[in-house]
Parts: sequence; structure tokens; C-alpha cells
Amino acid sequence: MTPFTPPTADQLLAIRVNAGIDELAQTERFAHAEPDLVEAIVAGVGQFAAGEFAPLNRKGDLEGAKLENGVVRLPDGFDAAYRAYVEQGWNAIASPIAHGGQGLPFTLACNVLENLGAANMAFTLLPMLSVGAIEALEHHGSNDQQAKYLPKLVSGEWSGTMNLTEPAAGSDVGALRSVAEPIVNGPHAGKYLITGQKIYITWGEHDLAANIIHLVLARLPGAPEGSRGISLFVVPKYHVNEDGSLGPHNDLRCVSLEHKLGINASPTCVMSYGDNGECIGELVGQPNKGLAAMFTMMNNARINVGNQGVQIGERATQQALAYARDRVQSARAGSPDKTPVAIIEHPDVRRMILRMKALTEGSRALLYYCAGQVDRGNLGDEAAKNRSELIVPMLKAWGTDIGVEVAGLGIQIHGGMGFVEETGAAQHWRDSRIAPIYEGTNGIQAADLVTRKLGLDGGEALVTLLDTIAVEAAEEFALSALARDCANVARWMRDEASLDDRLAGSVPFCTMAAVTVAGWQLMKQAEAVAAGAAPELAAIKPVTVRFFLDRIVPEAAGLKAGAVAGAELLYALPAEALVG
Repeated sequence: MTPFTPPTADQLLAIRVNAGIDELAQTERFAHAEPDLVEAIVAGVGQFAAGEFAPLNRKGDLEGAKLENGVVRLPDGFDAAYRAYVEQGWNAIASPIAHGGQGLPFTLACNVLENLGAANMAFTLLPMLSVGAIEALEHHGSNDQQAKYLPKLVSGEWSGTMNLTEPAAGSDVGALRSVAEPIVNGPHAGKYLITGQKIYITWGEHDLAANIIHLVLARLPGAPEGSRGISLFVVPKYHVNEDGSLGPHNDLRCVSLEHKLGINASPTCVMSYGDNGECIGELVGQPNKGLAAMFTMMNNARINVGNQGVQIGERATQQALAYARDRVQSARAGSPDKTPVAIIEHPDVRRMILRMKALTEGSRALLYYCAGQVDRGNLGDEAAKNRSELIVPMLKAWGTDIGVEVAGLGIQIHGGMGFVEETGAAQHWRDSRIAPIYEGTNGIQAADLVTRKLGLDGGEALVTLLDTIAVEAAEEFALSALARDCANVARWMRDEASLDDRLAGSVPFCTMAAVTVAGWQLMKQAEAVAAGAAPELAAIKPVTVRFFLDRIVPEAAGLKAGAVAGAELLYALPAEALVG
């Protein structure tokens, strides 16, 4: 597998142009995010990821996580790398200062995860889930819970998980059956006995952190059916004493590990709570309001999963470029010189390479634009908050689709050597394939965009964004036309289409919208580079942006027919006839 080289210059360009980090640094809250510090963080975490996480990527894939006597163990090297991650403070970048964090913009936390995930996607799921747990407790935990759990979650000494899915409750979280019984007497009075089983729990058990703080959805006695009757509980692997030291093991265990297509070094656990009737949890927030509290964590996770599309796209592109540069085969067609050349000289390989780069850079631009809007929303800018809400489903869905496509193109460039495991190219595709599924499938993201998000700001937030792009991109005819098409589809969905028709067209519409916003943000990058920003990118950035605007944007325009086709044809056959 090709070593990982951090794309520091392109990341800094996206952080400055798309996230607007310099503007954020003008605020009191983010005043420390000065250019020198930003550059030091981006370069530093890139070097750390390349030196500590990347060498474990292939090893983790081949050896995987193993369950031994109830303990999940990782291959040699993971423990030392995680300790170094904690000791260097990378987990604390954007966490609250009051609990030991650095209080820097979320944008920079995204960069930490981008570098770590490009180096080793499976390993990076560990800190990724912890960051989400921190945010959930920061927003919904009591003062006592924050004091007890946040400092060591922020440092990374403890890790966090979220527990939603059950054997009979997948995307329909409201169908879950885990229960929480109030404890009336004894030392745990006021807490709850948790009973139930959760599946697909990422890093639900491992030996790298001293404690694991599980956030678990369960039902209180007499709670309403469906999502209205779900509460959130914090359930530590080890009880935490009043002085902060660790007490006895809680009544929870990892039953088994899933055997997966990829991310083999990320233990995906079946977790059982309360086998002996002694699993203790604490209520987080209000009774029956757990799903809203969990969605604070889920929204964070969806941004970070969209980030995974960028991560795997970057790593697969680097791998493909190295192979295409070194693999010599055939003369270039049309050349009078019949000497064999590196395959990067052949037109179709060039097409694939440029497509990989343009898609990866486009998804990166979308990621940092979203992160910058999140940061502004955290400063109280309601319009930015709404805009981030719009971008999240686009980023999660299109970003992860891009990761899969780019990883697949990487295999294609390797030819037969990509289909065998020897080169490591296949691992990138196998690792990428989970991202469109977890944290809400991409179909669910598209449905969210055309239902809840379409109604933001009285139904004007999305249309206003698209109209703005159409005007700002007036000199880029294809992009401006795509933005107008998207705005018209959005108006039709909002004002005329039935719910079935909206949902039937949601996926092509989500792709159209994502490409529109990504193309707009890439256009801004190209303008910045033309004005002298990032001189090291002066040669390549105009080409990759031109490829995106001239080839990716027109493809997205072709999706309009599917976006407005409606649901009638989908139900022209009864299910029995469709199955045959």
C-alpha cells in the first residue's frame, strides 16, 4: 500500500476559502485560530497521521480486531498510536475549554479527522465517535454528568459510543425495545437499570481507552410507542467513583464482533446490557426526549461520515497516482514513438485520475464549507445554522457516494492488480462501502433534504442558497444553469409534489444540489488561487476545477429528469410481480 502524504496545501486552501477561517478568527470565541496556529495544526496532524496511523492501516485490515475472553484486542501498534494521539492533544481541538479542550473551531476538528481517516479510516472511527459523545453531553448532560465524563472524553483517555440499532430496529429507531427501569432504593437510587441488546456498535468494546462511555437509547416504563417514547442514558463500561476513579465493571458485555466487508480494525460489536440485571445508567436530558438528544451526536457523526468520503477518496487517489506513474504499458495512442509509457500518459487513465482528483477536491470543498457554517451557527448566526442543516445531508450522501466511486476508480486504474489484495487498492473500496450505509443511509439523507430541510426558514433556505449560487456563478454557464434547475425542482417539491413524488426524486435531487454547492465552492477556490492564494496549487487547481465544472456539473444536470419523474412508475408493478 502506498504511504499516505497529507494534502496540506489543498486542505489549507479549503479551510481558508470555503470555511472562512480568517473571518472566524475575528470573533472573540475563535480569536486563537490565527493563521500560524491553523497552519501548525494542519501540518502537525498530517505528519502525525502519516507517521502513526497510516503504517497500521494495512496491518489492521489483515489482522483485524479480535474478541478474546470478552475483551476486544487490536493488532500490535494500535495501543501506542492511540496513546500518542491522546498525549499530543488531538482529541481536544474543538472541545470546550471548561472541560480541558482547546475551544478551536469545529473546522479544525474536521481537519484532524480528515488526516487521521485518510491515513487509517477504521482506526479513526474511535475518536470520531468520542467527539460525538462529547457534543451530546455538552448540550444535553447535567452539570454533574459533564463534570464526571467530559474531561476524560475530551482528553481521549476515555472513549464514547452511541447505541441506537437493535436486531428488530434498524433505520426505524422508534421500534427499539431496550428498557430502563428506575432505581428507587440503594446506592444507585435515581439511576436506571438498563436491559437490552444493541447491534453495530462501533468500537463498543476495546482495550485502548481506560473506560468506554456508552450513550444508549432505551424506553422508560409506560413510555409512548415509537420515537416519542425514547430516552437517552449514559452507561459507562466501568462505574465512576465520586473522586473520578474507576469502580467495578458495569453489567454490560460485547457478545460478538461482526465479520465485515471492510474497516476490519474497527470492532463492530453486538452489545448486551443487563444480562445479570445490574447494568446501571443515568438519564441524559429529559424523559422521552432521547432521540432529539442523540441527534446532536448523530448530526455531528453525519458530517464526519461525509468527511470519510473525502478521506478514502484522497487515499485511493494517492494510491492510483503512484501506480499509474510507475506502471509502464503500451505506447501512447497516436504517438509516432512506439516506446511503452507509464499508463498515466494514456487518455482514459488521465480521465480517471482527473475525475478522482476533481471529485475528492469537490467533496473537500463541500466539507469545509459545511464546517464553517457550523462554526458560524455556534456563534449564534441563525442563517448559517440553517445553511449547515441543508448541507449536512448533501455532504453525508454525496460525499460518501464519491468515496465509493473514487475508490472504485482506483481499483480500475490498477487493473487486475487492483482486484487482488496484494496492492491494497481493494481495501480502500472495501472500507469505503460502509459510509453510505451507517449514520442514516444515503437514501435517508436524501429524504431528509426533501422533507424536513426543504421546509427550513419557511421553505426559503434551500431555494435562497440555490438562487445565490445561480447569480454568483453567472459566468460559469453550466453551474449557473444547474443551480437554477435545482431551485426549480426544490420549488416544485415544496409547492406541488406529493410526498411520494418528492421521495422518489430525492436521491437524484440530493446529488444535483450537492454538486451545485461543491462546484460553487470550487469556483471560489479557483478564484482565490488566481488571485495569488496557495501558489503551490497554481498549476493544478485550475485544471481540477475546470474538470469538475465542465464534466461533473453537466452530469448532475442530467439527473433532473429523475428528480421530477414522480413515483408512479415505481409502483406500476405490484411487489409480487416485481419479485417474480
